[in-house]
Amino acid sequence: MAEQDFEKMQLSQYDEYPVHATPYPMSFVPNTDLAWDDGYYFLAYDLQSGVALWNGMRIAPNSNIIGGHSACNVKGVQRTLRLSRIWRDDFRTAIGPLRYEFVEPLRTIRMVLEPNDSGMSYDVLWRGLAPPHLAAHHRAVRSGRFTTDQSRYHQVGTATGWLEIEGKRYDMPEAVPWGGSRDHSWGLYESRPPLSGSAKWLAPVPPQALQRALRFSCFLESEGFSCYFHFHEGPDGERVHLNDAFGIPLEGWINFGWDGPSLRIVSYEHELEWRPGTRSVTSGTLTLIDERGGAWKLELEVIAPPHVLGQIGYHVGAWRDGGTIHTYHGASPAMEWDEFDFSVQPCEHTFPGTGEKRKVFGVEHLASVKTTDPDGKVTRGRAQFEVFLSGRYSPYGFEAQSDHGGLTGRGLA
Repeated sequence: MAEQDFEKMQLSQYDEYPVHATPYPMSFVPNTDLAWDDGYYFLAYDLQSGVALWNGMRIAPNSNIIGGHSACNVKGVQRTLRLSRIWRDDFRTAIGPLRYEFVEPLRTIRMVLEPNDSGMSYDVLWRGLAPPHLAAHHRAVRSGRFTTDQSRYHQVGTATGWLEIEGKRYDMPEAVPWGGSRDHSWGLYESRPPLSGSAKWLAPVPPQALQRALRFSCFLESEGFSCYFHFHEGPDGERVHLNDAFGIPLEGWINFGWDGPSLRIVSYEHELEWRPGTRSVTSGTLTLIDERGGAWKLELEVIAPPHVLGQIGYHVGAWRDGGTIHTYHGASPAMEWDEFDFSVQPCEHTFPGTGEKRKVFGVEHLASVKTTDPDGKVTRGRAQFEVFLSGRYSPYGFEAQSDHGGLTGRGLA
């Protein structure tokens, strides 16, 4: 077969820059796994009003889809717009009315949602408070195959601009900006149903020697510093490297602006209070130990019902056709939206894509924070933190739970 008979790899605007990591155009990735993806999530939030804006966008090159979501949470009432289109028709970070503009890469990003049928629109400038931190590379191997092979960076920031929901406007003034967090990840994260292989046709996978039970990930902003950290533990609180999508037991940094120093976090302790009937947090105290031996005491108080994940489209059940952020939805662009009241948790929720009725609760928390630094100085701040608690976790008396697929530990009771 002549070379011209093969499908030609496409050039994109990114091929203009000398940043290639393979001898192919940037539209090609050297891995044919349908779970390979690349993308973002962003958050802007206000503790006083209890309003949060979540959005994200992911490219799945091997299914030729770019998918996204934009959600407004007003004290537990979540309105979510899901978007999708064919990727290689247009390489911009834009889907229908949603787009990202990288004003200053790694530092300033503009997020725009033009008016659309969901009744939500915004124009927000997201600014980092310190350089992003590249996490340790995530790798996991099951039955001789990489099931995770991913890079990820995290960043704490602020947001200015405006958000409108059904004609009600929320300003994010320069003088008092909203809080912000974000991450960017690329590579293989984990299996992505419905595009992953059915277990029915695969050889049995031996159980993990040690399963991850707890993931705690926190973006914190306070007076004079910002901080990101995450830690992972086994069912009995084990703090060891795990063969899963996150792996490392602890990472974290305390930053003092763009040009100031940073301190690595080397140890931690936690005392968390849990919302009855859920695996979400109401308050807690964490102690972080920095590389100099200094202790940072964080006292967290959750100020609004935590955000429920199931609507954004990463897992089967959110999109009404039964697909996900990685699948084709019969139109380009495809858009749909819905609104659910999660102000009282746990609560019953019927997933539109499957008709399955489940008890749900939030795992993404907004909190006020009182910090006592190693010198005894007290500052006030805010944080967004994520808690995934899967199966048995003896330190707080949680028992084993049924397997809920991709949502196990992420908000199903």
